Amino acid sequence: MFDLQFYLTALVVVVGFYAAWNIGANDVANAMGTSVGSGALTLKQAVIIAGVFEFLGAFMVGANVSETVRKKMFDPEFFQTIYGQDGPLLLALAMIAALMSAGTWLMFASYRGWPVSTTHSIVGAVVGVGAVALGVENIAWGKVALITAGWVVSPLLSGIVAFVMFKFLLKSVFHKEDPVSAAKKIAPYLSFMVLLVLAGVVAFKGLKPLWKTLKVDPSDSGVLFFVACAALGVAFIGMLITRQLVGRIRPVGKRLSDTGAEVLPDSSIDRAGHSEMQAVERIFAGLQILTASIVAFAHGSNDVANAVGPMSAAYQAISTGEIGLQADVPPWMLALGGAGIVTGLAMWGWRVIETVGKRITELTPSRGFVSEFSAAIVILMASVMPLGLPVSTTHTLVGAVIGVGLARGFGAIDLSVAKVIVTSWMITIPAGATLSIGFYFMLKSVIL
Repeated sequence: MFDLQFYLTALVVVVGFYAAWNIGANDVANAMGTSVGSGALTLKQAVIIAGVFEFLGAFMVGANVSETVRKKMFDPEFFQTIYGQDGPLLLALAMIAALMSAGTWLMFASYRGWPVSTTHSIVGAVVGVGAVALGVENIAWGKVALITAGWVVSPLLSGIVAFVMFKFLLKSVFHKEDPVSAAKKIAPYLSFMVLLVLAGVVAFKGLKPLWKTLKVDPSDSGVLFFVACAALGVAFIGMLITRQLVGRIRPVGKRLSDTGAEVLPDSSIDRAGHSEMQAVERIFAGLQILTASIVAFAHGSNDVANAVGPMSAAYQAISTGEIGLQADVPPWMLALGGAGIVTGLAMWGWRVIETVGKRITELTPSRGFVSEFSAAIVILMASVMPLGLPVSTTHTLVGAVIGVGLARGFGAIDLSVAKVIVTSWMITIPAGATLSIGFYFMLKSVIL
């Protein structure tokens, strides 16, 4: 006997994993791209580190209760109002179509090596299917406009921050007569600032799903005081540890071959091969890895919802026959989303890693650190702003990489690659909407 509920549930699980797999292949890959491109991490190391932190963020902190429609692009109860008893089934088909759309677009973008926003992909998909199922008048176009504004603002902000910060490093470290001593002097203070910002990213972005679950307002004065004290404590300890670690770094002497020629190191830690610069870059390598790891944790805790949000909405509608503004997310669903993200990164992420880490501009650990740190600053700013401007981790990080490149001059940027990336950003929401409409009508023709 044909059991519609069973087959639809199985389909929800499959497309949910499919969407999470492609989120890992694209979003996580571009976040780790700078670490690989700079030589701070090998591809294998980046996959392992990102996999651990992404999964921990997704499974341990990912929302236990998710909005049934990502970013509240429309009221899901309209399905009940318009379609009556068929409303829950049609909502489920709409969310399945959105997941199929986002996963397909992200897979295509990853194949092309384009770093696009997974949030914009799912938002475009939800808007498209909502417009045809409920009517364009029932879409929250104001929220769509706000998200679009974030697409423009976040890369500009991160690019400016990265430009200024790298100019500061050039003046305070690289243009000094003794750059190693200058780097050792400034590294502990950079570590303090990095840990302070990253603690804020974890508290206000990474732990945002946890605050919602506990029904705690992170802007409450008591919570802010606790977070501030914890952040300052961690930052101060990190500063002391950094001071001890960088004191052990020494310039690496040249290695000569049998013919007397200099043998360049296998690591790409410094493209110039200068031993003093290698020592400086090794100082920044550790900071870069730390920054990338925390950003991965924050990403996993939040962006797993791009897969499990529609997935939980469809699952609830199928299993209970009811529609709600929020849907419980069982632990197995968070684990499935986290596993999909990690698997996608490991199997397919190298394409986007190559674009972000190697094709936009030449990266070293210092440049990669500035990119990651600048992105973290903008993410934190957006998380605590009263307006709640939604920013894309992808757009923010790519903007920072371009900003670092521009600090070295226009010639340091591959403008053809940058143009392709920006074009891919512009078509993400329309592409997601178009695909979801097609998948929705296909599913309706098969199921109904």
